[in-house]
Amino acid sequence: MQLRQMINLHKGLTAPVVLLMMFYWGNFAVGPCIYLALHGTYGALWLIKDQLFPDRQWQQEINWATAIGGFFVMGLYWLAPLLLICGNRQPSPSLLAIAVAINLFGTVLHFGSDAQKHFTLELRKGLITTGFFSRCRNPNYLGELLIYASFALVAMHFIPWLVLAGFGFGVFLPNMRRKDISLSRYPGFQNWYKQTGFLLPKLFI
Repeated sequence: MQLRQMINLHKGLTAPVVLLMMFYWGNFAVGPCIYLALHGTYGALWLIKDQLFPDRQWQQEINWATAIGGFFVMGLYWLAPLLLICGNRQPSPSLLAIAVAINLFGTVLHFGSDAQKHFTLELRKGLITTGFFSRCRNPNYLGELLIYASFALVAMHFIPWLVLAGFGFGVFLPNMRRKDISLSRYPGFQNWYKQTGFLLPKLFI
């Protein structure tokens, strides 16, 4: 099977899993409902993205042991709704507003930059130095971090932040470094490197 199929299964199950948690603990307060809307919508958008502009790095073949192990590792992301719902935590309206704003910024960066990369590379190979990539070399990863940060914020617990840090340093950071090494073979990389931030946009050059 492909890695994308395991990831898609997790993303697609997120909304039903969160909803089951809400039914099990009888918690349909504003916080869990907002969480369901944010994380559930993200999962649906991911599945749409995989159909319209899939990422080739997720198309690699993996065995069943890797798929099962990877699925359970990704299941750590479900700790955020679990802690929120079973702990009966009540995020304030201001906290929810901040989380929604962060999520929106992350969604635009993540899916917008992935779309730009996919459709640009269909026309030509090489560096992408315009649009989302004009000031940041990894706007897609920045967007994904913001999305999961919004989930951790709503959960109001330190454990989702630890999970996010683990994925950030264990998965995202190595991928971003490998990407820099791979792109360094293209002409113009050094100039682009100086004009962009690794993760955060370089606003002044």
